[in-house]
Amino acid sequence: MNRNLIEKIRKISGFEDKEMFRGAFEVVPVGKRASRPLKQFKPKNNKVMPLEKAIDAVGLRDGMTISFHHCLRNGDLVMQKVIKVIADKGIKNLTLSASSLSLVQDALLPYLENETITAIDTSGARGKIGKFIQSNRLQKPAIFRTHGGRARAIETGELHIDVAFIAAPACDIYGNINGVQGKSACGSLGYAMPDSEYADHVIAVTDGLSQIPLDYVSISQTKVDYVSEIDDIGDPAGISTGSIRISKSPTELVIAKYVADVIKYSGVFKDNMIFQFGSGGISISAADFLKKEMEKQNIRAAAGIGGATGYLVDMLEHGYIKTFFDPQDFDQLAIRSLYNNRNHHEISASDYANPFNGNPYVNLLDVAVLSATEMDVNFNVNVLTDSYGRLMGAPGGHPDAAAGADVTIVAMPLLRGRLPMILDNVQTVVTPGETVDVVVTEYGIAVNPKRDDLYNNLKKSNLPVVSIEELYIKAQKLAGKAAPLEHGNNICGIVEYRDGTIIDVIYDI
Repeated sequence: MNRNLIEKIRKISGFEDKEMFRGAFEVVPVGKRASRPLKQFKPKNNKVMPLEKAIDAVGLRDGMTISFHHCLRNGDLVMQKVIKVIADKGIKNLTLSASSLSLVQDALLPYLENETITAIDTSGARGKIGKFIQSNRLQKPAIFRTHGGRARAIETGELHIDVAFIAAPACDIYGNINGVQGKSACGSLGYAMPDSEYADHVIAVTDGLSQIPLDYVSISQTKVDYVSEIDDIGDPAGISTGSIRISKSPTELVIAKYVADVIKYSGVFKDNMIFQFGSGGISISAADFLKKEMEKQNIRAAAGIGGATGYLVDMLEHGYIKTFFDPQDFDQLAIRSLYNNRNHHEISASDYANPFNGNPYVNLLDVAVLSATEMDVNFNVNVLTDSYGRLMGAPGGHPDAAAGADVTIVAMPLLRGRLPMILDNVQTVVTPGETVDVVVTEYGIAVNPKRDDLYNNLKKSNLPVVSIEELYIKAQKLAGKAAPLEHGNNICGIVEYRDGTIIDVIYDI
């Protein structure tokens, strides 16, 4: 990051003392965890009240920070319903802290325009919200954090939440919450857990109110101040799919087979390995190819980590994975598994990926298979903006898993449409190249030069191992050199690395 840009960032109110990214493990934490107010709840008191009254009871006022989780994904209705009630009360100038924002949150645009919400911190933004951010209309730049980075910010007090609104598929009258029961079941509530632990006040918003204690508890009643029942917290069609399946794309299947073979020859393919696969077609297909090799060699994984899919829990049920640590679920099979399978464990975003706790689960990974929007010749990865610099994705757990895994594999096509995906420089650095070990494309496999051990292992196979420069040249020959992006000079977004340092910025368009 050049000196002029650093000086520009430090002129932004609130960012004067922020450090710039220096390396994946350069920041050493100091201090102690944040605290929350003490509470007393007398016997026979009733936590259940209408949302309007609950908001009054917690004393929400202008300038505060409110938070939401994204486990309902594109089916979420809670954010827009809660913020409408807040706006109707005339409360303004709020910071919206969301573990991520999906296209369904386009419905929040009027509340940005009327300044009910004037600041945003999130993992992802897209659609109309992304365009609003890049029109430079927020009072200060949006902050984009990784899943582990958001948990870290909450637990250190850097991100102080005044009121957390937790979408609760199932909630009893005492305030116990789970995500595995009810008509709006979404699975693990891992991304709501840090909010429930550290927010000054917590309101559970549910469409599955139980008059007796729940038999499965994700978030304890001791964390919840009030319970508000509404008709619908989400649209099941947008919350999860029936199951996420193996790709039918010939290109994706070629990449997936290469990924499985890279793992096979990497040196980490052994009994009791620990891995993470994503939810995309390439990742699920790679898991399928790997499972066949595991069966052939009688190898079993000690654990799977990360978002759970039906395919991965099928591997769990059939003994290919011995246990699973799950911060979020993507389909109905995974949701049911979390409720029924004693070897399927719900974990918080902090447990999963916070770099400033005792040992996040990502640190256990032998291998992580991740996707990318684009990569550059230094192995830096962009998963936040598209090739034109427009907000369309999220860091999510990408930088967290890449930092933790012994072998980080990025699987991606060399071209999308007619655009090359390996460039001189990515539009937005989200995951630093020092934490990426291999890129797998349909045209070849490149190993980060820092991993001589991995390169030597793969060269013993018949895999098409080439240099990243060769892949870059191939992409240019096929698609032509990408035109430089034209953007404004105003910084409208700050991209934080998981340790809280600034790794890149988003400009207005």
